[in-house]
Amino acid sequence: MLKFLLKAMRPKQWAKNVFVFAGLFFDARAFQLQPLLKSCIAFATFCLISSAMYLINDLVDMEKDRLHPVKRLRPIASGALPPPTALVAAGLILAVTIPAAFLLDTAFGLVAIVYAALMIVYSLVLKKIVIIDVMTVAAGFVLRVFAGSAVVRVTRFSPWLYVCTTLLALFIAINRRRNELVVLADCANSHRASLEEYNLPLLDDMNSLVTAATLVSYSFYTFSAPNTPNNHAMMLTIPFVVYGIFRYLYLLRIKNLGGAPEEILLGDRPFLISLLLWALTAAMVIYSPIVPDW
Repeated sequence: MLKFLLKAMRPKQWAKNVFVFAGLFFDARAFQLQPLLKSCIAFATFCLISSAMYLINDLVDMEKDRLHPVKRLRPIASGALPPPTALVAAGLILAVTIPAAFLLDTAFGLVAIVYAALMIVYSLVLKKIVIIDVMTVAAGFVLRVFAGSAVVRVTRFSPWLYVCTTLLALFIAINRRRNELVVLADCANSHRASLEEYNLPLLDDMNSLVTAATLVSYSFYTFSAPNTPNNHAMMLTIPFVVYGIFRYLYLLRIKNLGGAPEEILLGDRPFLISLLLWALTAAMVIYSPIVPDW
């Protein structure tokens, strides 16, 4: 039972909560012990809260997931994990993590409540509304960044990064909807009501717009944000972002991936190498500028 419960909590998707560390990293405080410890606790807290949301979401979508070629294998949809057990587990997780979030930081606790409430409403209502569904998913990522920034009380975090997070999350959500539409074909609307309102041309147009906006916004951040070096060395990270986005599109369109973003993050070596090179370059610029700050 514990094995199936852990699987239903989707530990592979905990990688999404790495956005909690954005405030710590970009505020140049990653090597300060107290902020680092608080960020790690915040990350663990969001992992558990998001797992509770996955349990609730799977309970709501149990019947529809049985129509999906992959999701029908999830513990709740397959019958391996009884719904009452999943519901009790979700309740216990929230009963522990929400108070713990307030003990860590009041602002962080408030954001955690807003995130949990938003995701519950998403599971029940918002995921059925076209466009609002992907915007809600994006809001969840922004709340992760905001929570991580609140817990370490950032002072040099650029608002441009909230814009980039929003657009990147929209990029991921739109491509996931596209993947569902392609994989499920004529059965798409039976699995998710909002898919009936989407089609490939619309999603491709949305994808093109968000992709361009993401690249432009990140580029603006690298040379105009007040917390970046005056020598604009942060622009050195742009090629890795461009490659990462193009690689993601390649995996989606050519390799038919995209249904689970964490599989790309953890399973595609070129994408992972690009991500690591971006992080290394950004760290060199933020923490030890490679050229004088003229």
